[in-house]
Amino acid sequence: MRVVKKFGGSSVATTEKIKNIAMDIAKNYKEGDEVVIVVSAMGKTTDALIKLAKEISNTPDVRELDSLLSTGEQQTTSLLSMALKEQGCKAISLTGAQAGIRTGGVHTKNKIESIKIDRIEKHLKDGKVVIVAGFQGINDNGDVTTLGRGGSDTSAVALAAALKCDCEIYTDVTGIFGVDPRVYKNAKKLEKISYEEMMEMANLGAGVMETRAVEIGKKYGVRIYVGQTLGVETGTYICDSNEIIEKKAVTGISINKNVIMVNLENFSGVPKNVATVFNNLAKHSVNVDMISQNEVQNIKGSIGFTCPLTDDHFLNNSLEDIRKEIPAIEVTKRTGVVKISLVGIGMISNFGVAAKVFEVLADIDAAFYQCTTSEISISLIIKEDEAVKVVERLAEVFSI
Repeated sequence: MRVVKKFGGSSVATTEKIKNIAMDIAKNYKEGDEVVIVVSAMGKTTDALIKLAKEISNTPDVRELDSLLSTGEQQTTSLLSMALKEQGCKAISLTGAQAGIRTGGVHTKNKIESIKIDRIEKHLKDGKVVIVAGFQGINDNGDVTTLGRGGSDTSAVALAAALKCDCEIYTDVTGIFGVDPRVYKNAKKLEKISYEEMMEMANLGAGVMETRAVEIGKKYGVRIYVGQTLGVETGTYICDSNEIIEKKAVTGISINKNVIMVNLENFSGVPKNVATVFNNLAKHSVNVDMISQNEVQNIKGSIGFTCPLTDDHFLNNSLEDIRKEIPAIEVTKRTGVVKISLVGIGMISNFGVAAKVFEVLADIDAAFYQCTTSEISISLIIKEDEAVKVVERLAEVFSI
């Protein structure tokens, strides 16, 4: 059997944990399985590297930042390879570039464009466990690149797609829950969740999986298993919706604290000005999410949108350029807000979900700033200090 296994930062946080993982992988190896391992940096290593960079510069050069951050995963691959050899396994560690992962885009936010698997296939044929540094690749200029937060998930699923096998994601949780158990203690673990639902939840802020990883899984039919590292409980499968018999109206609730809400006021909302705003945001790689606008013909119009808190630096640069082109524009940024999203493919055939959501808000007297919907989701921006009570009540109402 061939399989790609990915271990997150908490799973490889210490050398003792790395040794334990090596013992478990050795069982697969001795059974004759072809195993490719993708690893993240140890524990909080990436955060520590970012902190080091910020001690040198408040705005580190992004090419050099990518080069620095990539060293975290390389450390883990080498240590795991050593541990596997101690278990009597043939093993080799590879950087993203050595594994043939080609990327494109901007530094710190690259995307995988292709994977040349010849080198990995050769090592597998030679009977080696191949350990690949997640989160990274190489671009056409020969520069080391990184894929952004959660990029190791993307590395793992993309490698599974290229190698035509399943992908197993191991972390510190026992599977995917309908809602974060740290917020709602009665949260239920899901046996299966569809690619569409998982993509929506990940895109809307659920931290278990990275959106691009699930998107690749859906595109290439990679079945993804999410479970606890060395755990005994069965985890959750991310799969085709046809495998799911019961399609609940609401499968899960995601909670996203990584949100800035921006209001732009005192300018004409004609298409030319709106285009100026969003072209500048795109130019600075700001990931715009929820958008609202009042009447376009209003001379003193307004546009509201949200973006990740982690994009604040890019946002500030973009707003400077927008002010140059629309000098009268007034900008208000609001933090201390949370995006709560309800997701379920059953929304397509179940009526009244929105009505129940607003009934809950009315019952507990919780206000919202923005609301958007898709075919399978409803998202709200609310005050951070009201998030827990809103999530708890919604989880109770929809039996999540």
